[in-house]
Amino acid sequence: MTEAESRVATPRLHDRIETITDLLRRRDDLVLHAPGSPDGDTAALDATNAALQARLDELHPADMADVLESLPLHDRIAVWQLVKADRDGEILLEVSDSVRESLIADMDDREILAAVEPLDADELADLVDDLPTEMLPELMASLDAEQRERVQSAMSYDEDRVGALMDFEMVTIREDISLEVVLRYLRRFEELPAQTDKLFVVNAENVLTGVLPLHWLLVNSPDRMVHDVMAPDVNTFRPEDDAYDVAQAFERYDLVTAPVVDDRGRLIGRIAVDAMVDLIREEGEAEALSRGGLREEEDIFASVWKSIRNRWAWLAVNLVTAFVASRVIGLFEHSIEKLVALAALMPIVAGIGGNSGNQTITMIVRAMALDQVSVASIRRLWRKELGVALINGIVWGSVIGVVAWLLYDNIALGLVMMSAMTLNLLLAAFMGVGIPMLMVKAGRDPALGSSVLITAMTDSGGFFIFLGLATIFLL
Repeated sequence: MTEAESRVATPRLHDRIETITDLLRRRDDLVLHAPGSPDGDTAALDATNAALQARLDELHPADMADVLESLPLHDRIAVWQLVKADRDGEILLEVSDSVRESLIADMDDREILAAVEPLDADELADLVDDLPTEMLPELMASLDAEQRERVQSAMSYDEDRVGALMDFEMVTIREDISLEVVLRYLRRFEELPAQTDKLFVVNAENVLTGVLPLHWLLVNSPDRMVHDVMAPDVNTFRPEDDAYDVAQAFERYDLVTAPVVDDRGRLIGRIAVDAMVDLIREEGEAEALSRGGLREEEDIFASVWKSIRNRWAWLAVNLVTAFVASRVIGLFEHSIEKLVALAALMPIVAGIGGNSGNQTITMIVRAMALDQVSVASIRRLWRKELGVALINGIVWGSVIGVVAWLLYDNIALGLVMMSAMTLNLLLAAFMGVGIPMLMVKAGRDPALGSSVLITAMTDSGGFFIFLGLATIFLL
């Protein structure tokens, strides 16, 4: 079978989810009618269970995680109970935090211990915070001394530090041996650690002296010594380094793995590209949630109360800002009564300002995440964004001004429309740069609620500018 045929033959994940959902519905219907049913129905139930089990067994842990996240709680638990016990730990690592909480709540301590037993120290550290507190002493006691020390080391760092993401599975060699010896040494392994693209060269004190990429090992003569072939200049990181900065380094230098060293240069672990990819994905998801004012990732099938708790804070802020905008409109009730066209046109001014402000704030937040913004560049950013807003305001304000003139046969209204749109775009640009800066100075995530805040500013400001100019020049 060719690669193309294989892709066609492999069902898409969405189709698999639909198939599993259909099998669950069919099974529930058969169970519902099971009492007093003929043997034929029992055979149908067994066949349905077998088909469902087969579908679940063929899924990769990451795909299994997507399936679980896509199912309502009742179906999710039913599927989770069918997952083979030796796969529980891998799947728990893949699901989102909110879904993981619901799965662990369905497991007893014995099942949890069996699930985490095969995991590496770094993987176990990822799960510890989600496990029941009362079982942690038993869990730590079940580990050998080396694994316990590694877990405690990983847990001692904040989740956004390299130390919390590094793993300890790596191959180290000495620099005073030949490549032939290295090859014989590698053949003793049943398999190399995942993502192994290089071997780490250390001295007797475990100080990192260089790295030996695997492709260099293969293309050089076996008689050559490691110190003659290795790369002494290597990207190294500290466990306390910011993980997002390290992720950017991985992208910049096309790294697959990189060593993690302590203050003395001793090798203590490695960071791999799969951890960086997960981090970037999680950062992107968190930023998207923050812009909408959500405090944390939410299980789409969470209870009503949990969803309310996650969303209420910024909805309250939005309610206040909406009330302010309504009071701004209220200040100009008499103007709207005299010229009804104002009520039809003012949403255009506010809406364009909100879109422009969101474009600016998205760009600034991204630049901050990439460390492209410094204190010295703030004024330049403001000048640039205000210039863009001014030109856009004149161009598109003129367009809508002409439309307003033609619709209402009032050239003064068209000029007010153009002026209001230009001023509101300038306000959007100013606040689009200013809001993230103020959030950073306050020690907050610059993306947190940014879309809510910029929309509030451009709505209230747009209404005030447009209705104020109309009151002065039209009435």
